[in-house]
Amino acid sequence: MSASTERPAAFVPFVTGNARWLGGAFLLCACSSFGQTFFISLSGGEIRRELGLSHGDFGLLYMLATLASAATLPFLGRLIDRFPTRIVAAATILGLAAACLLMASVPTVPLLLVALYLLRLCGQGMMSQTAFTAVGRWFVAQRGRAVSLVTIGYQAGEATLPLIFVSAVGMLGWRGSWYASAAFLLLLGLPVIYILVHRERDPRSVHASDAPKPAARDRKLSEVLRSPSFYLLCAAVVAPPFIVTTIFFHQVYLADLRGWPVEFFASGFVLMSAATATCALTCGWLIDRFTAVRILPFFLLPLTVACLVISQVTSPVAIFVFMGIVGVSNGFAATLFGALWPELYGIRHLGAIRSIVLSVLVFGSALGPGLTGFLIDRGVSYPLQIAVMGFYCLGAALVLTVWSRRHVRLAD
Repeated sequence: MSASTERPAAFVPFVTGNARWLGGAFLLCACSSFGQTFFISLSGGEIRRELGLSHGDFGLLYMLATLASAATLPFLGRLIDRFPTRIVAAATILGLAAACLLMASVPTVPLLLVALYLLRLCGQGMMSQTAFTAVGRWFVAQRGRAVSLVTIGYQAGEATLPLIFVSAVGMLGWRGSWYASAAFLLLLGLPVIYILVHRERDPRSVHASDAPKPAARDRKLSEVLRSPSFYLLCAAVVAPPFIVTTIFFHQVYLADLRGWPVEFFASGFVLMSAATATCALTCGWLIDRFTAVRILPFFLLPLTVACLVISQVTSPVAIFVFMGIVGVSNGFAATLFGALWPELYGIRHLGAIRSIVLSVLVFGSALGPGLTGFLIDRGVSYPLQIAVMGFYCLGAALVLTVWSRRHVRLAD
């Protein structure tokens, strides 16, 4: 398979001609924020105080809920292979709204666990699953560009919803703000997204702005699970959620070790979001030009550098260097993961395949903070752990280079 020499469709006509599908998937990613860690943590202090939970208690509940959602995704995620996008999207939004309502009224610890489980399953899990599986099917030659635009929905949610939620807490209280979140999903998110994705996009249509490329052979999930390459890829793609979630979760501990102001991490998120959005678009163009398989060996290199910087540099400037490079890594990873699987395994069983991958990513994000916390408690240097993570990324990049060249050679 040679690098594509087709000239990509002009950006503005591509966006305007496909606004409904891009907009629907973009909003699915943005609305997934209600089930993401950064949003749920905004009311973590109030939840702990009202239910009498320690930091460790709440962290354990959150980990259990996240792991349970990861275990459920392989079963629910394949629904997108059987039902239209609009049906799965509507059901997921309704489930997320129900989770918000339960969180708003949660009276006991067991119900809190259920609420967290539903938030993680419907928000972090199924909203992302639906958005990227649909885009993987709707677009072919311009898949990279489409995925990169949709990915920015995450940054839009991160940039706007926490500020809105915090402002609402001042007027409505934390429970009232969760009620308002449910109302937003039901009254605005559900009808708008349903209308936008009501009609499936056919990439073979004469009106489509991206001419079809030769499609990968559609592989069944059972066939994919028998392939050693799939497990090699999973071992590589799990690195970003494992590492980034771990470092953000223990950011206060790292700041204390270095004597850094904790506020520096918070201020670095703006830089990270800008770098993520920019590099997501760049990666989309590169994928359409060279294919996702050819780009794959490079996506872990920025994370390698980020880990080595934050583990070895003691100056506070390391925070901003780290956040900027993590933004580069996040942008490339998010776009790459959206385009890689349909390129390798086709689109007929894409929902089932992506659900397995997504469960691996969620499992990694849940395991990282707990494993590193366990090692910290036993005296293992946290900066040393981060450095080891960086060398893992470097080793994985080298392995992916060998695999990518072999895959391209066999495909030619």
